[in-house]
Order: sequence, then structure tokens, then C-alpha cells
Amino acid sequence: MKYVLVTGGVVSGLGKGVTASSIGLILKACGLRVTSIKIDPYLNTDAGTMSPFEHGEVYVLDDGGEVDLDLGNYERFLDIKLTGDNNITTGKIYQSVIDKERRGDYLGKTVQVVPHITDAIQEWIERVAVIPVDGKDGPPDVCVIELGGTIGDIESMPFIEALRQFSYRVGAGNFCLIHVSLVPVLSIVGEQKTKPTQHSVRGLRSLGLTPNILACRSTTELDENVEEKISQFCHVPLDNIITLYDVSNVWRIPLLLRDQKAHETILKVLNLKVVAQEPALGEWTSRAALCDKLQEPVGYVRVAMVGKYTGLSDAYLSVLKALVHASVACHRKLCIDWIAASDLEDETSRENPENYRSAWKLLKGSNAIILPGGFGDRGVEGKILAARYARANRIPFLGICLGMQIAVIEFARSILGLLDANSTEFDPNTQNPCVIFMPEGSKTHMRGTMRLGSRRTYFQVADCKSAKLYGSQSFVDERHRHRYEVNPDMVQQLEDAGLSFTGKDESGHRMEIVELPNHPYFIGVQFHPEFKSRPGTPSALFLGLIAAATGQLETFLKKGVPKTWGLSNGTSGLLKSHRYVNGTKLANGSLDGIYCHGNGIHV
Repeated sequence: MKYVLVTGGVVSGLGKGVTASSIGLILKACGLRVTSIKIDPYLNTDAGTMSPFEHGEVYVLDDGGEVDLDLGNYERFLDIKLTGDNNITTGKIYQSVIDKERRGDYLGKTVQVVPHITDAIQEWIERVAVIPVDGKDGPPDVCVIELGGTIGDIESMPFIEALRQFSYRVGAGNFCLIHVSLVPVLSIVGEQKTKPTQHSVRGLRSLGLTPNILACRSTTELDENVEEKISQFCHVPLDNIITLYDVSNVWRIPLLLRDQKAHETILKVLNLKVVAQEPALGEWTSRAALCDKLQEPVGYVRVAMVGKYTGLSDAYLSVLKALVHASVACHRKLCIDWIAASDLEDETSRENPENYRSAWKLLKGSNAIILPGGFGDRGVEGKILAARYARANRIPFLGICLGMQIAVIEFARSILGLLDANSTEFDPNTQNPCVIFMPEGSKTHMRGTMRLGSRRTYFQVADCKSAKLYGSQSFVDERHRHRYEVNPDMVQQLEDAGLSFTGKDESGHRMEIVELPNHPYFIGVQFHPEFKSRPGTPSALFLGLIAAATGQLETFLKKGVPKTWGLSNGTSGLLKSHRYVNGTKLANGSLDGIYCHGNGIHV
């Protein structure tokens, strides 16, 4: 087994996750089988109970593991399926050691950080690294390990010591250390400063780890004299210094590494040059080029993201990625309008109604509306209003997890006339509980007590939109993370009024997919389709949403989800600029170049 360790220095948020994912991708493109491990030095056993405000989204794996969002980057870039054990935390390691101590496995010895904690870390890495994650038999060739945090953090020390020992144990030809550091540019004079990187590498070396490669983050490509200075003071060969400068889209990072021959350096350090090939990244290159062309004033699609954590895009990272995958597949520039759900609620109760007016202006100007998952009652009434607007005005709509439950509540209130219809999560005493707590759940223990991981959904209606988008299969496997479900006792009443539950679990009692048959595109799902969306294989339901918003839905309903997308997917050139509302083309012509309003962003 060959190991590539990615560490970070100077500041957090440099993009170690994307760097580690890109390294894995380029090694895979060289013909190697790659797996990934993320080390998070926090005491939580996993990310399941952590606030999205603090840590970003909780990414869910097939086995139900609630993990760091970087594992989502690994899965998307490498098209692999990881396990919960691919995310190592301080909590997991200490828990395993304490469990051993309680069983008497240490035979009365004093349990210490060295050697017991450090040994447990090394054993965990070696055990997980050999698990196949690409659907093939046998262990992978290379394991890419990302150490979270920044060199010098107190909580990282046991892991750094363990990795120092590990690098010696596996041998120099089996271990490559890539250190991601910052080279800031002083805006006054435009000078690239190397001192932060020098100090970061000095700190790393003082802990017993010597970088083989330096990946320098900067806004611009490093000057030749700057690279020479870094090489001299950090004792890293000049050819082993890589510049990770700002690029037009994230899919260009692997191409940046390839163009600077990073793969050749890594393969040389790991003694793999004789068995590897030149990286085959043709499809990836085409996709990156297509994404760049969509930055110009071509046809675009505006999606209103109505949620609770709209101030932090990482809270909905997988949803954003899935929207990007789908919009590129539809040859459209994506514009996200972030709308705080609470801003859509009653104008009369506000001291400053400007947020209310701005939120509704964004919502009414969107081509599609999405309600992502979430917890808690803040903004729920605003989400219900957004679902009502999408239903009544025939705007393409996708509700995910809580978003599906909101759509059911809104339908019960508006169509069935059950004005107090609600979820028992928000109103335990409601007389019309449309959404109830799952019988197998726990209200006292938060971690791991939800319905988690990959579960099977069986389509009940063969010609419904969701079934067609999934290729007219009889079932689909998607990932879940929820405690509440649609009340089975109200399903018949809802269906009699026109709502269609087109997907159910194997028991037939748990509702998985809901649709409005006579709506251009109105779908709610209890699962999280965003977790399995890939750059070359967009999620079926996200693709349907964007296609419906841009007048292309019928095309995709006929052929299902495309397996791969690039510049040669049957579409010659880029589509002309059109404006679509409710799936109908209104006008031709050029756009004014303004893609966002208010607090919107373009991707």
C-alpha cells in the first residue's frame, strides 16, 4: 500500500479537501486504484451532531456514516463509495482505546497517548486503507490521507506523532507528504510573500515530518524567483513546488496539477512510475471547458434556495454541487438566489420589511425553487409559503427531506383545508399531524438514531416523472437522514385530493417520493439525492429540476439520466440565450450580464 498524506499550514480553509480529491483523481487517471481517509482532530465521534453553521453540511454515506463534507469531495471526484471508517476523529480513536482498556486488552498497563493512541491511529489507517471502494475486488493501490486543521494545532498533535511513526514504519518509498501552504500577495505592491510558508514548513519539520511536495496556494501563479526562494529555505526541490493559484472553476484543479507534472513527482516518490500511465483526463478537461463557456452570457437558470442556513454555502454544499452538475448537463449557467425562509414570513410583524420584499422579489424571479433538508422550526412557515407559491404558480420545485414534508403540510392546509396541519416536530399537539416521528427513532440520543444511509425506494407509478428520470427502473437506492416521516394514516386522504406518492419503501408504509401529476415539475423526496450526484452523472431529480426550468424536461424524460457529459454529448456548441419562466421560453437575445440580485451568487 502506498500512502499520500496531505497537510495544511498557515491558515485553515486553503482547500486541502479539494487538493486531496484532485490528487486522488489524477492518480486514478494514471490507472491506479485510489481510496481516501479524512482525519478530523475534534472530539466528536462523527459530524452527526455538529451544527451546519459551525462545520458545514453533514455528509451521509451508503453505510449510514455521518461524516465530514470533504468525504463528499472525495466521492464526487473519484466516483467511489466510502465508509464511515474513512473518516477518523479523535472521538473515535479515544473511544476505541477506552473500550479496549475496559475489556482489559492492555493487561493492566498504563494507557497513554504514546503508544496506545498513536498505535490505534496507525492500525485504523492500515485497516481502512485496504477496503475496496471502487466496486472491484482487492485492495486499492494508493490511500490519500487528509489531516484536518493546521500544523501547530494542539488537538492535531497525537495524529502528527502517529503519522511521523507511520511514515517511518511503511518506508520512504511508500509514503509521500504534500503540504498545502499559503503564499499571500500584498495588495499594495503585489508582492508574493514566502515567510508564512517558511514558518509552516519549519513547524512541520520540527514535528518530525518532512514534506516531499509543497502545494502553494496563491491568487496568482508563483514567480520563478519566489519558487526558488521557497525551495532554498524549505529544503524542497524546485520541481516539487506546485502552485495552486485561483482558477475559473474547481474542475480545473486536477488539470493544474497535471500541467505542473505533480503526478510524476508523486509517482517518483512512491516508486510507481513504471506501473502508471499518463493521466487520462479527456472527459474531465471537456467538462471544465464547458463550465468555463457557461460563464459567458449564454442561457442561464435562476434557482431559489429557500433554507435556514443561507448565510453559509457549505451547509448545502452537496446540493450546490448537484445543481452545478445538472446545470452544466443542461448547458446553462447556474445562478443561486439565497433566500432565508424566515424572510418570507409575515410582513406586518417586521420592524424593517425590506428583507421581506427582497426575499419575495427573488422568489418570484426564479426559474426553479428548491427546499433543502434541515432541522428545527425556524423559517418553517416561510418554507410553506415558498412551496405554496411553487405549486400554485407552476414553478419547478424540488423538496428534499424536510422540503418534502413541507410540501405535504402545505398541500394539506391549502387543498384539504386543514389549517392546523403540521409536523409533530414543530407542533406536538396538532390535530392534523401530516408528519410524525418515526417509531424506531430516539428522542434522547442524537447520534446515529435517525434513519441513515442507503435505502431502497420502489416506484408505485411506472410513468411518473421521477421513475422516468431514473431510467424507468422499478426501484432506486438513495441515501437518507431523517427522524420524521409522512403520516401513513393521512396518505389516502392526501392522494384522494390529488397528491401522488409515487415512491415508497419496501414495507409500503413509508413515503419516499411525492409528486403533483398535473404540475410541470413538483417533486418531494424523503431521501437526499444530492449525495450521489457526480460531475459526469448528475442526480436524476436535480437534472429534472433544471431541465424543467429551462424547457428541456421532455427530452430527459424520454432518455433518463445521461451517463456522461462533456463537449461531445450530441449538442453542437452552446445554446442561445433564452429566458424561461415556468418552463416556457419567453424571448431570445442576449442577457444583460447580471446574473445575481440581492445576496445571490453565481457558480
